[in-house]
Amino acid sequence: MKSQITLFLGIFSVMALSNAIVPVLPAFATTSSWSGAIYAAYFLGATISTLPSGYLSDRYGRLAMMRTGLIVTVVTGAVLCLTTAAVPALLARFIEGIGAGLFVAPALSLVNAEEHHEKLSGYFMALMNAGLVLGLLIAGEMAKLFSLPATGIIFFTALTVIPAVTSLLTREPHAPAPGPADGWDLPAFLSLVREYKWIWYSSIVLIGITGVVTSLYPKFSGASSEILGLWIAGMSVATIVAVLVISRFPFDEILAIRVSAVLMVMGVMTSFFSPAGFLVLGFLAGIVMIAQMGFLARVREHQGMAMGMFSTMSYLGMAVLPFIAGIVADGAGFFVAFCVTALAAVTVAVVVRR
Repeated sequence: MKSQITLFLGIFSVMALSNAIVPVLPAFATTSSWSGAIYAAYFLGATISTLPSGYLSDRYGRLAMMRTGLIVTVVTGAVLCLTTAAVPALLARFIEGIGAGLFVAPALSLVNAEEHHEKLSGYFMALMNAGLVLGLLIAGEMAKLFSLPATGIIFFTALTVIPAVTSLLTREPHAPAPGPADGWDLPAFLSLVREYKWIWYSSIVLIGITGVVTSLYPKFSGASSEILGLWIAGMSVATIVAVLVISRFPFDEILAIRVSAVLMVMGVMTSFFSPAGFLVLGFLAGIVMIAQMGFLARVREHQGMAMGMFSTMSYLGMAVLPFIAGIVADGAGFFVAFCVTALAAVTVAVVVRR
């Protein structure tokens, strides 16, 4: 029971806290460049920590790394509660991202180590996305209600204390896998890269596509921030529905990824004409993530490293694809940027094979 609290409440609170700063970023930054830097610092920290944390969880235990990630998250959340200065906030967000990476990779590995990992992965991904949505909405409303920008951050930091405490009271549910006496297990890493290269590619592209649409839409649509928030929240809700539904049924993971990639072409182009495309892309992204996790559950000896790669590639896609699409949009227009994004989805359907 305590391990489930650590796992499920942990992922919800970590994700909620990561988004709790978004509605109140102007209180921490006086310029748009500082706002962007403070927001992006979290993803940079998460990107560089997920793969090492997956490897370390194989050696020292999943719960040990999850516990470390939760403690780091609580500490950095407390810092954000106490200051609104831009530089401390930037550093806190970067370290908070590292804490998230330390938690997410071993948590995914723990899910995939269970017998009924398909259903558990659905719950895990649903709570992850629910945390992102509710962190954004609740923090914004609490800031208005209490006239204090950090109210939502305080709330979700306090919530994160609960799984952090339960992690200290819980024993390691699975023994760490045997590994080298010291140093990075390079042969195992290269084997994972080579054997599952197209799964990593699908993570970069198909998860990155959701970031492309999200990043292009503010300038492309000219909609208000409130309307944009609802569309983005709708994408996460669609993902929640997808992961809860698809995780309950057996299916061919590779076929699901390929079909979803083809349908994402339509989702991207639908987004050019209507925000309904957000719902399509969110639902398909949910299917893709469950399919990728299910396929990677076959990696038994280095599951932590596999989940670290999975998380890293997803974060990498969210960082790289929106940047590329923005350059294309500035140079050739939004329609071309959407077409190039759709073409990227086609390449996944072509190259992913069993």
